[in-house]
Amino acid sequence: MKRSLGFFLAGITAGVLVALVTLGGLFAGRAMPPPASAQAPIRWKVQSAWPPTSIVQDAAKLLVETIEKTSGGRLKMELLPAGAIVPAFEIQDAVNRGVIDAGHTTPGYIIGKLQAFIPLTHGPLFGMDFIDYYGWYWEGGGHELLNEAYQKNLKMNVVTFQVHPEGPQAMGWFKKEIRTFNDIKGMKYRIYGIGAETYAKLGISTVTLPGGEIVPALERGVIDGAEWINCYDDKILGLDKVAKYHYVPGMHEPVTVGEFIINKAKYDALPADLKEVIKTSVQASYWNHFVRFQEKTAKACQELLASGVKIIKTSDELNNRFLKVYDEIQAGYVAKDAFYKKVVDSQKKYAGLLVPYRLSYWPPYNFIGEHYWKEQIWLK
Repeated sequence: MKRSLGFFLAGITAGVLVALVTLGGLFAGRAMPPPASAQAPIRWKVQSAWPPTSIVQDAAKLLVETIEKTSGGRLKMELLPAGAIVPAFEIQDAVNRGVIDAGHTTPGYIIGKLQAFIPLTHGPLFGMDFIDYYGWYWEGGGHELLNEAYQKNLKMNVVTFQVHPEGPQAMGWFKKEIRTFNDIKGMKYRIYGIGAETYAKLGISTVTLPGGEIVPALERGVIDGAEWINCYDDKILGLDKVAKYHYVPGMHEPVTVGEFIINKAKYDALPADLKEVIKTSVQASYWNHFVRFQEKTAKACQELLASGVKIIKTSDELNNRFLKVYDEIQAGYVAKDAFYKKVVDSQKKYAGLLVPYRLSYWPPYNFIGEHYWKEQIWLK
């Protein structure tokens, strides 16, 4: 009898506990609202300055895909090619005005607005290569200077990041062989940035055209030669079909880097973690694109050689003349433009540390390379 009563009381106690827990859950449910549903992703419209088949458009795709994946889908971007909304050379203005949310382009296309975009984006840069430039940009103050250029000098409502390395670039394509410096004098030559200014001072008629206009201009004889990017992208553009002489290297863009430019209001509205996602995605994409760029270029050069294209070493005479005139032009800008001087002084300080160190400490690339591959070097 005692045993049965004990079981009966235990059953009542358990039932009361279950009821209390249930009631507690109900009251807790009333006290705390249900969790909010997941927020819709932020969507941006991004236009590039590149034709849809360009290797640089591949860099743009890589960046937006990296941002989307790294953000867990919280930041999604519709990527459009050059001309989809605005002309290729008007992307910065469109981002500033909010016509598009972001752009994949280069400040080198708008040096008419600010000459300091020259050293900020491309050139011999006191011997720095893409490794050194990346170091200067993130550790030597380059990122801050680029944003100062836009925000303080041009009063533009943008935030920007240098993201896609495209080089080193060739001197370009010509319809006839260049044996001496005099062979190129008087030619009409497509090139951009300080390269255009330097070659013009050397007696070459220069013009800047978007990528999609270069081949038609060569076909019609509007220009006699052109530089674009490299074997891979030049082949896609069809430059090998209208000119058979390809000269490398060029001194105008041993380093050349483009930007991901964002409307500042859109950027400022992002939470801190998504701003960090953009920064780390930009940094990762720089190197991922760089190694893909080199592999595709190497393969394309071999294909061009097999097709009968002549890839010829640019003469030291021409490259030395270029560097001499380049230095003279840059000295002129430094003398009259305080911000240009600020950029150049920053680069020279960083290069003065890194370039002599690497020239002294790193093994020359050709020393070990020629040990294994001397007979397979095709550039003569």
